[in-house]
Amino acid sequence: MRTALQYLLSVVFIIQMYLAMAVYALVWTPFVIRRREAVFDAVHAYCRWVRASAAVLVGLRSEIRGPVPGGEVLIAAKHQSFFDIIMIVSVVPRPKFIMKKELLRAPIVGWYARRMGCIPVDRGKRGKAMRQMVEDVKAGRSAPGQLIIYPQGTRVAAGARRPYKIGVGVIYAEVGEDCVPAATNVGVFWPRHGILRKPGLAVVEFLPVIRAGLTVEDFMARIEPEIEDASDRLMAEAGFRVPPGGAEG
Repeated sequence: MRTALQYLLSVVFIIQMYLAMAVYALVWTPFVIRRREAVFDAVHAYCRWVRASAAVLVGLRSEIRGPVPGGEVLIAAKHQSFFDIIMIVSVVPRPKFIMKKELLRAPIVGWYARRMGCIPVDRGKRGKAMRQMVEDVKAGRSAPGQLIIYPQGTRVAAGARRPYKIGVGVIYAEVGEDCVPAATNVGVFWPRHGILRKPGLAVVEFLPVIRAGLTVEDFMARIEPEIEDASDRLMAEAGFRVPPGGAEG
């Protein structure tokens, strides 16, 4: 009975979340057209609404730990579900993403992504996509902000392991900016697939800065264990048993 009620509340939460996205987008569009900076006010307001409504409707509270990055910096984040995006964007001053090119064609979302300065990448072209991504990141410096990258390239289920892609190290080395790793336990409560949203405390933790200047190899040797160990710690704190060595996913 309790699970059925939680499932029903999850459905209500998801419906209102997407309805709110449309409402916020329509209300804010005139301001975003006139002033690009308003796009960040819009996404901050929407993401804070999602966090607040998640707490009220499904009992999913959320907490940001560690100093919130500002200025010109890379954020290399663990990605378990849509909610970790929401949490990061709710607090970072000028967020922008490396994102799948196909998303730019999505109604509303694609236009807002362009206004934020997001960088599209064609993930199907591998080497060419990598070179183009680095060039686009460098060119994007005219739109200052915090560039959010997901080193594993996709959402990864709680407790699963997936190798970190070299692209994050190449961007770090080429752009020459500090990098802030970010860990999370969000997938314990909000899975990458499915409807059920579980009550609890979702955390995104910004970890100590990795200063610019490391080689790609040294950076990659640091970024993966730092994010994975911190994420495992946060998931264990939430009562999730992390499988030894992790599962593929």
